Amino acid sequence: MHPTAPAGRRTGIHDADGMAVASFVLGLLGLLVLNVFLGPTAVVLAAVALWRGTTRRGRALLGLGLGVADLLVLAAFIQADHTISWSF
Repeated sequence: MHPTAPAGRRTGIHDADGMAVASFVLGLLGLLVLNVFLGPTAVVLAAVALWRGTTRRGRALLGLGLGVADLLVLAAFIQADHTISWSF
């Protein structure tokens, strides 16, 4: 029988690091497609990663910034053609 490792601080930081990277990737993708979904998701993941004390703070901050940029792009397109959908 193998004992399971207790959920320690290292596991929580590792999860937070993954959230920071995911937030960056989703924020970057959100600039191109599905910014209505990916932008808020990137913002939430970045905030949770920062709250949990990620060691990839810069990546989380970039994800946060990109998520906010996604929402600003969405707002600009909504303002321009009064619809949520947009195309190239």
